[in-house]
Amino acid sequence: MYMYLNGNFIEKEKARISPFDHGYLYGLGVFETFRTYSGVPFLLEEHLERLNAGLAEMGIERAFQKREVRSLIDELSELNQLQDSYIRMNVSAGAGEIGLQTAPYTEPTIIFFQKELPPLEPLREKEAILLNIRRNTPETEVRLKSHHFFNNMAAKRELGSDPGKEGIFLSEDGFLAEGVTSNLFWVNDGRLLTPAIETGILNGITRQFILRLATELGIRTEEGLYKGVELSEADEIFFTNSIQEIVPVNAFEGRSLPGKDGRIVQRLNELYQNYVSNLR
Repeated sequence: MYMYLNGNFIEKEKARISPFDHGYLYGLGVFETFRTYSGVPFLLEEHLERLNAGLAEMGIERAFQKREVRSLIDELSELNQLQDSYIRMNVSAGAGEIGLQTAPYTEPTIIFFQKELPPLEPLREKEAILLNIRRNTPETEVRLKSHHFFNNMAAKRELGSDPGKEGIFLSEDGFLAEGVTSNLFWVNDGRLLTPAIETGILNGITRQFILRLATELGIRTEEGLYKGVELSEADEIFFTNSIQEIVPVNAFEGRSLPGKDGRIVQRLNELYQNYVSNLR
């Protein structure tokens, strides 16, 4: 399998980066994960906008344009002979002296990982589990998709390795937040609800896309501060992320839910699939 590293396409076994990279020493780096469908990266502009904002926040002097990134992905996909794939675009600060640096980083480490994804199983259901560990607060005003990922790792260890389960974080204040690697939605009386960004969650690209789809379908949406009891009264619950798309919940705290048979889930998924099947 090939990857892209600082201007070169290389076999992944040959990849080397500096131990002085401040992405390794201090966690200074951001990343994006997204799917390609028939070779086309989905919602690429939105992913790059968030990536570039994170780089600016971290003082890493690099910004990416859609044409540049699309060209790199096209070449990588050809080398790996992959059309439907997982892409992780990773940018870290680059090498520096040991110690905290206040000057901008001008030579970041840029990596594109790619791996094969099998055809997506439509609306794969999961059980939702309320986690004991709380979502940590963002280090800056808005949560970045950064290398600081141990809160998620600790939550995954609490949840366990069962792929049929996804955990739900509460914020430090006890409000519903997000999944371990996903954003959270639920339906109540025809309304689509999701935690507000003010809870400290990541403003997921698929989260934003789902809100746009709901508006297109005439579904009323609400973002706010909600306690766990809201989920106990939900008609439907689902998670979203860029790799798994919409993940309906079929059980929560001993209660059965409609899962993939949910009316709102089905309407959103139908429109979602229409978008990805018409990519250019």
